[in-house]
Amino acid sequence: MPNKNLTNAKREKNDEFYTQYSDIQKEIEAYLEYNPNVFREKVVYCNCDDPFESNFFRYFVLNFDKIKLKKLITISY
Repeated sequence: MPNKNLTNAKREKNDEFYTQYSDIQKEIEAYLEYNPNVFREKVVYCNCDDPFESNFFRYFVLNFDKIKLKKLITISY
């Protein structure tokens, strides 16, 4: 049985799908639960992520101090 949303998106040429913020939060918090220092003093590079659209950027910027990042870099064109 085909996925109705994907079929409609293909037909309408609207195929931009973004990772949900809640999915990113669950995944990163699982890493942090395993090792609270996994991101300490690390540089996170989000290749081709528009900071105005990216949920990855949003998560990392909102939690920058909490997870003790050194730097967050995003690029877009």
